[in-house]
Amino acid sequence: MAGIILAGALAGCGGAAQSVTEILDGGQGIALGRPASEPAGHGFELQGAAEALAALERIPIKGRAPKTGYSREEFGPAWADVDRNGCDTRNDILARDLEDETFKPGTRDCVVSTGTLADRYTGTTISFVRGDKTSAAVQIDHLVPLSDAWQKGARQLSGEQRQQFANDPLNLMAADGSTNGAKGDKDAATWLPPNKAFRCEYVARQTAVKAKYQLWVTPAEHDAIATVLAACLK
Repeated sequence: MAGIILAGALAGCGGAAQSVTEILDGGQGIALGRPASEPAGHGFELQGAAEALAALERIPIKGRAPKTGYSREEFGPAWADVDRNGCDTRNDILARDLEDETFKPGTRDCVVSTGTLADRYTGTTISFVRGDKTSAAVQIDHLVPLSDAWQKGARQLSGEQRQQFANDPLNLMAADGSTNGAKGDKDAATWLPPNKAFRCEYVARQTAVKAKYQLWVTPAEHDAIATVLAACLK
């Protein structure tokens, strides 16, 4: 239905939720190269699937560029503390997305020890326990994978912008480890969440991220996102 509100809200610290249109227009606090406000909840609020479709039409459509030169290091150190709150990004997202979380003593509530994840990719509940053999059950996913971004415009970004991209809460979500592994670096043309109820928000957030960082989509990716969003209007 038109005007559907997708689950959750992208709220800053005391700020209002921001829509795809605001991101495209360089909304306060989320312009390219500036730190994004950390969401208070799991999701991203849209005024409607129609708005997301309109945003998608403003993103360039091009072929996938070669992967030449890509490495994880091109996006800076993994889980850098870009917001300088004293906690690395992985733990920031775990603390944001888990429920009933506990923290390792002596870390000033930075290192998450345990918690429960209502996994949005699968619609299941997962227990998180930090440890060499257990931490991988919950991973932090880049909704727009780094490799995909590299092949669709991120290669032209500055190193600082790529590091911001890799640590941007808008593009990050705690997820079931095995499902995240199956996704890999696939885009919406080749992978969508098994949990169909999350697909509208999933592609809308990908659209918002690509708009924010001035990336492009392939023809197949564009059509896949448009198909999902059109179905959200029904």
